[in-house]
Amino acid sequence: MSEERTGGRRFNSATDEEILNAEVADSYFHRTMRVLRARGLDDTQVHAELAYKTSNPDDWFVVAGLDEVAHLLEGVEVEARAVPEGTICRPQEPVLTLTGPYGAFAEHETALLGFLCQASGVATGAARCRLAAGEKPVISFGARRMHPSITPMVERAAYLGGCDMVAVDLAVGRLGIPATGTTPHALALILGSTAEAARAFDEVMDPEVPRTIIIDTYDDEKFGALLAARAIPDSIYAVRMDTPGNRRGDFRDLMREVRWELDRNGFEHVKIFASGGIDVEYILHLNPVCDAYGVGGAIADAPMIDYSLDIVEVGGVDRSKRGKRGGRKLLLELQDGSRKVIPATAAVPEGASEMLQPLQDLYSPPPNVGTLRERVLDQLATGDYTL
Repeated sequence: MSEERTGGRRFNSATDEEILNAEVADSYFHRTMRVLRARGLDDTQVHAELAYKTSNPDDWFVVAGLDEVAHLLEGVEVEARAVPEGTICRPQEPVLTLTGPYGAFAEHETALLGFLCQASGVATGAARCRLAAGEKPVISFGARRMHPSITPMVERAAYLGGCDMVAVDLAVGRLGIPATGTTPHALALILGSTAEAARAFDEVMDPEVPRTIIIDTYDDEKFGALLAARAIPDSIYAVRMDTPGNRRGDFRDLMREVRWELDRNGFEHVKIFASGGIDVEYILHLNPVCDAYGVGGAIADAPMIDYSLDIVEVGGVDRSKRGKRGGRKLLLELQDGSRKVIPATAAVPEGASEMLQPLQDLYSPPPNVGTLRERVLDQLATGDYTL
């Protein structure tokens, strides 16, 4: 592809300017606006609502990505209202509404949906793993599974959704998210042994960095665990098991074997950390013996939340496509903590509060991502969310 066609850019990612200028919009939005401008209808007042539409009312998801939507809509002539980021919602609940001239936001729909669908998917994947693991640490290992241009988004959404730490240092500097890391197979391969890799890591790393040593590069796991523990007995924190699938067998039984050998050799304090293909089902299976999890694709490549943005009112008149619930709606939190979606024209139950708030108010200033994470954890602890 020529330099002229790519604007001199070598990576396949859009710039901030291209996103803000709606250059990433689907062509049919550009064409729609050409038609409306030709008819003098580009300023038609509409009310649109974004919600997740599915046939399963028991589905739940974590709303994430509103930070980028707020930036996208800065200075745009539209009234945007949303639930606070980090809210756990159900299908059919409006999580964002836009009111204003259609032409003001029409060509931003592609980016707006992209911000919300993917970030909410990552956050929901993290929340599901968090729920499965209980109090045991969950670390996001998934950035390497995604395009590097969205690494900060992936790590932010993973942490917001409940991960304890992430793996990429960029998240620390830009977002203030705690990052961590273990030792890779590469270190053991270059230094020639598990024990030497453990000693070298221990010698070089700052004292506050946990000594979590990978043990299955060369050795049977129970022997690798003892090699690592004996190499740095006073500082080792955990051993990481990343056993390949074709060598894994019953991974839980293998961990029990490692636990047995560590305990009987005086290393009862050493934790067991699992990685490699870990998902919700694996976490539930390993919980009786495993102490912490590194989760990659199950979080970073979690299914997106398939939101749709639908016009439900045109020029002050109810108008919606078939298969959709027409008219403006309110998302209410009732006195007992439950929620209810009602038509905007219906009577509001006594003591109920509206959950949709002005979007720019929610991000003036932007909330700390740790605060959003606590919101998610509080809801997971008190709500009825099934895996």
